[in-house]
Amino acid sequence: MDCKIDYQFTVSADGGGDFRTISEAVAKIPRGASAEIRIRNGVYREKLRIDAAREIRLIGEDREKTVVTWQDGAYDLFPDGRKCGTFRSYTLYLGGERALVKNLTVRNTAGPGDTAGQAVAVYADAGLARFENVSLLGRQDTLFLAPLPEKPRIPGSFVGPGETAPRAGRRDYFQNCYVEGDVDFIFGGAEAAFCGCTLFSRSRNRRINGFVTAASTPQKQKYGFLFDRCRLLSDCAPGTVYLGRPWREFAAVAFLRCHFGEQIAADGWQLWHPGSSEAETVRLAEYQNEGPGASGRRPGWVREMTEEEFSEFLREEENLSCLTAFQQG
Repeated sequence: MDCKIDYQFTVSADGGGDFRTISEAVAKIPRGASAEIRIRNGVYREKLRIDAAREIRLIGEDREKTVVTWQDGAYDLFPDGRKCGTFRSYTLYLGGERALVKNLTVRNTAGPGDTAGQAVAVYADAGLARFENVSLLGRQDTLFLAPLPEKPRIPGSFVGPGETAPRAGRRDYFQNCYVEGDVDFIFGGAEAAFCGCTLFSRSRNRRINGFVTAASTPQKQKYGFLFDRCRLLSDCAPGTVYLGRPWREFAAVAFLRCHFGEQIAADGWQLWHPGSSEAETVRLAEYQNEGPGASGRRPGWVREMTEEEFSEFLREEENLSCLTAFQQG
């Protein structure tokens, strides 16, 4: 992997760096170049689309004190007269070949889905991406991991950066990250590994408070979302959160050696269309999870992983970790 960085900038809200805003630094990166932007502590109220750079590295000073924030929700009207929609609501969009995000927080403060609609904090669309020691905060649809499904179920609902792009595979790796949301708050078609992360489900005060995942894994893609040694925590009532539901019929999700809080429902998973043929095609698995939410009785279309499958998943996790590792000299 080419680790040469063409441009290095420092952003500081107090004027002590090269730029006061991240947007100004991004604008100085020529198309096809690689750049590292070091972001000093501060709250940066910016909507960022970073897709001209070949490789981008966003490195904060302190995870809790370096915050990128915006507040677009799907129901908001855009200047073109149309509603924002899910895929234009992002706070941070990452395209290009490679991306590294480290030591910062990205949030979407649009509010609950009932009033704001879907509100994406990060739209990850780089070929390879690594997130390390990052917090991603939102409500509905916090983290989108491209690619999009081939076709929308609702015409016009994919308006955004990836709407007309080829549905190429994307690979993402998350280490020691915190992701917060309620409905479908980790969703998309990427192959992604979450290692040692915390997934926090926020309460909506409903009988069903939400779903951690909504995968749309392509049929020919072997792996989807892999969660290893993660903690699933919540402020929800017991039994009101589901591990996921398939956004598309070949959704692939596996939870390995994770801790499930009491918010996880006994049956664990739901189908997007109950009673549909999705039950015959989804690829959902668990392995040696623990905690009060791990002891329920799962549906027959969710499998307990074998030792052999577990070993294979660990190899894939290691593969993702290596593929998305960035040398930082």
